[in-house]
Amino acid sequence: MAGAAAERKVRVAELALRALLCGLAALAAALVATDAQTRTFFSFQKKATFRDMKAMVFLVVATGVAAGYSLLQAARCCCCGGLHQPTRRRALAWCVFSCDQALAYAVLAALAAALQASVIAKRGQPELQWMGICAMYGAFCRQAGGGLASAVGAAVAAVLVAFISAFNLFRLYGDKSRGARNYGAGATW
Repeated sequence: MAGAAAERKVRVAELALRALLCGLAALAAALVATDAQTRTFFSFQKKATFRDMKAMVFLVVATGVAAGYSLLQAARCCCCGGLHQPTRRRALAWCVFSCDQALAYAVLAALAAALQASVIAKRGQPELQWMGICAMYGAFCRQAGGGLASAVGAAVAAVLVAFISAFNLFRLYGDKSRGARNYGAGATW
C-alpha cells in the first residue's frame, strides 16, 4: 500500500514538473521570439529583434522544442499509466531517460549562450570597443530579460524532470535479492 502511494507521488511530481516545464519554456520562447523595438537615428530606422543575436535564436528553438516535447511527455504520463511487460517498460524508460537528458543539456546550453550574449548586450565589451545596447533599446532588453528569467525556470524544471526519469529508469534495476519475480517491478510511464 505504501509503495502505491509513493508511486502516485512520483507520477504527480513528474506530471507537475513536465507541465511547469512546458509552460515556462513556451513563455520564454514567446517572449524572446516576439521581442522587437525600433529606434530612429538621424532619420534612419534600426529595428532590434531576437534574430540579431544567434544565441537568442538558439534559445527560442530550444525552449520551443522543450515545450512541445514536455507536452507530449505529459500526455504520455496521463494516458499510459504503466506497461505490464518488463522488457517494454525498460525500453521506454531508457528512451525517456535519454530524451530527458538531451533536452536538459540543450536547454542549459541555449540558456548559457543567451545569458552570455545578454551580458555583452547590457554591459558591452570595452576592451573590444563594443558598447552596450540596452541604453538605446530598453524595452527590447527588458522583454528579453523576462524571457531569460522564464528560460532559467524552464532549465531548472528540465533538470528536475531528468532526475525523475533517471530515478524511474534505475529503480527498474533495483533490489536483486528478492529474486526474478520482481523483474521490472518499478514503474515508468
